Amino acid sequence: MAMIIIDGQEIEAEAGSMIIQAADKADIYIPRFCYHEKLSIAANCRMCLVEVEKAPKPLPACATPITDGMVIHTVSEQAVEAQQGTMEFLLINHPLDCPICDQGGECPLQDQALGYGGDVSRFSEGKRVVDDPDIGPLIETEMTRCIHCTRCVRFGQEVAGIMELGAIGRGEDMKIATVVGRTVDSEVSGNVIDLCPVGALTSKPYRFSARAWELASHDAISPHDCLGSNLNIQTAHDTVKRVLPRTNGHVNECWLSDRDRFSYEGVNSPDRLLQPLVRVGDRFEEVAWEVALQRAATALSDIGKAQGPGAIGALASPTATLEEFFLLQQLMRGLGSDNVDHRLRQRDFRDDSFTALFPGTELPIEQIQDAACVLLVGCHLRKELPLVALRVREMCRLGGQVAALNPMDYEQNFPLTEALVVAPSALPAALARIAMARVGQVEVSEELRQWAELIPDSEDFARTAKMLSDVEGEVVVVLGQIAAQHREASALRAIASWLAQHTGIRLAFLPEANGAAAWIAGCVPHRQANGDGVQEPGLNVSQMLSARLSAYLLFGLEPTMDLAATGNLVSALSDASFVLSFSAFRSAVPAQADVVFPLAPFTESAGTYVNCDGRAQSVEAAMDPRGMARPGWKILRVLGNYLALPGFDYITVDDVRSRVNLSLPEVVCRLEEGCPLPGAASKSVPWSVESQRFERVVDVPIYDVDPIVRRASSLQRTRDHSLATVHMNKEQLLALNVKAGDSVRVVADADEVRLTITPDDRVLGGCVYIPMGSAATAPLGGADYIALKVIR
Repeated sequence: MAMIIIDGQEIEAEAGSMIIQAADKADIYIPRFCYHEKLSIAANCRMCLVEVEKAPKPLPACATPITDGMVIHTVSEQAVEAQQGTMEFLLINHPLDCPICDQGGECPLQDQALGYGGDVSRFSEGKRVVDDPDIGPLIETEMTRCIHCTRCVRFGQEVAGIMELGAIGRGEDMKIATVVGRTVDSEVSGNVIDLCPVGALTSKPYRFSARAWELASHDAISPHDCLGSNLNIQTAHDTVKRVLPRTNGHVNECWLSDRDRFSYEGVNSPDRLLQPLVRVGDRFEEVAWEVALQRAATALSDIGKAQGPGAIGALASPTATLEEFFLLQQLMRGLGSDNVDHRLRQRDFRDDSFTALFPGTELPIEQIQDAACVLLVGCHLRKELPLVALRVREMCRLGGQVAALNPMDYEQNFPLTEALVVAPSALPAALARIAMARVGQVEVSEELRQWAELIPDSEDFARTAKMLSDVEGEVVVVLGQIAAQHREASALRAIASWLAQHTGIRLAFLPEANGAAAWIAGCVPHRQANGDGVQEPGLNVSQMLSARLSAYLLFGLEPTMDLAATGNLVSALSDASFVLSFSAFRSAVPAQADVVFPLAPFTESAGTYVNCDGRAQSVEAAMDPRGMARPGWKILRVLGNYLALPGFDYITVDDVRSRVNLSLPEVVCRLEEGCPLPGAASKSVPWSVESQRFERVVDVPIYDVDPIVRRASSLQRTRDHSLATVHMNKEQLLALNVKAGDSVRVVADADEVRLTITPDDRVLGGCVYIPMGSAATAPLGGADYIALKVIR
């Protein structure tokens, strides 16, 4: 530590840290543009010049290390004169367009020009003008305003790991540009909007829609993934205008993914459902809430009496709040049915009775960058949890190692020590090989050995196991959404749990969206709230669709896109006597619905989200619901009253929340000891030109995860959205005598779609990559095998 004096104030600071860092800790203001605490030091704006005694000239506070006894003046005549001179140079070429600039009112340059700028310019020459390139649907450019701080460039290089922007030219001719023909729309690109200290890079969807002083700010939590990023929703005139990050070092730090930043466009969609609907003949009619509630209550009550409560089932979107999950399961169990589930894309439920209280991460998110090693299994982390991927990238920068076991060679934004790519059906076998090699000489069950024998041993597995054992520090095995939605997901969880029990490795079973809250609230068929058991487990989502129930409650989901078994759902709903849909969007209502309740989205509803760390975060509504839409917890509470069910006398959302114990224990997501490992599946039939039967790699693209994101128009115009094609490697294209852009019929069971071909060498031979979650691929659901028929 070193003792220094800043503006007469004696401060103890870490030796070697920069003057600006010590000043910030002491709440002493030093102006700056290029400096940012999360980025490397560039020292190219020179706005932070300060006077240091015994130094011959002013020094940049961001790049001057402190030494013991240093005396610094930030507001002396010399320091202020240097800062004013810097400001004059910065304003030489800056346009005077504050009245039309979206940054106006919250612009650091505007603020500091007031404090350090002159009232009259001495510059009489012509100002430079820079062209404004179109860099995609998310970011608007006004590059004449750029002051060359390079924050955006450093963010891409150092934090995001994707260099989308760079500096070209020198001196006055320097400008920030992209690679020719490329757009700036990676999963975290919107952070450059927050970093830009002027109006050079602004939000394109927000452009010219409001002024900063008109906006009201509201705390919120993102519902789109299991991280629970902290948001600041800004509204004006009863409309969400933009979303900004709210700093939380435990969760999202100061960053925000583009999915969380721009998904608000879906909330403002013209497709919003604003009035209750009931079916009259072959069409829907708008009715009052009382009519819709009474009709739904009567139908559910009649079916329960005539066919028993087991004939009723409820499916909930994993993006719902804890309070909505709790009330939905309370309503179902009040009717006498345990048929309630939120795991819409999961297909394997064999280990339900051995699962922990909720899935999550045994190593807290904030500690991931300090880990020594991470093994990703069935996980495209960069797209599933973009901000966690940034922490893993930081871990690699600090010397950590990452291995990935995936069904496709996904592009990550961090270096991989080992990249193992196997066919989807071989994921459990490959993990078994790694686990056996890592644990070494212990007694191995016959089931585990059978799984391992489904794939030939290789040096890749041995190297990965050695990496897991040789490092010093925390090791984490992460099972992502591809693993969770795998048809042998219980085998993957069992093998990972066996590995953890024998080695002390930490596990992370990533839930979908607010899935952790759903488990805790009892929105699963085999448990009530707080992990309490049930006498007889109800039906899970797959069983509900196969059982052809008489009544279905669909809460917040889009049936054709949010389930793995889409085809089964369509026929199940068609056979049902009554379908009740809670939906925020008109086009998300299934054609078979009998009553439709307009559901308020997350911006218009209070509630609680529990992230994968087990961190419960409660927020209030950012704005009043539009039209006659209402928060889900209120609808469920009143529906319970109409059904005359006991315990539905809640007044506030806090009353509902109090029924759930949120004093959660430390996350332990591994399966309980004694959980049997499912028997090994049979080997898949090798692909041949004659059979044209392929194993399908399936996941949900980042901007197709839920109904709100799918209606965010700007996100739907990014590169990540253009995935609804048949991806296969070039060797298979030659074998099939097809080329890029050719049309093929894709057949899965009795369902068929028509798609085009895209060459993609990330895909293994014998496999094709066809994502789900979009209208184009919805009929295929989560089918593991498909047949291709070329259209000549």
